[in-house]
Amino acid sequence: MQLSRSNMLEVIHDHAMAHINKHRMNVEVYLANPVGVGEHPDIMEAIEKELEEMAKYHDHIEVLKEYF
Repeated sequence: MQLSRSNMLEVIHDHAMAHINKHRMNVEVYLANPVGVGEHPDIMEAIEKELEEMAKYHDHIEVLKEYF
């Protein structure tokens, strides 16, 4: 892969989307099986942490769109 500006921006975007999808899947697991997640006794807090991570990477994508 060539190291061009557009390729680097695409990779940064894809990286952020992969993290969003990972954290989204974790939220889906919590929502589908809240009793089966033993290491997280406070499911709502665990979901909030996942949403915070999603928001962080969503912000990265928005900054890319706005400024690059």
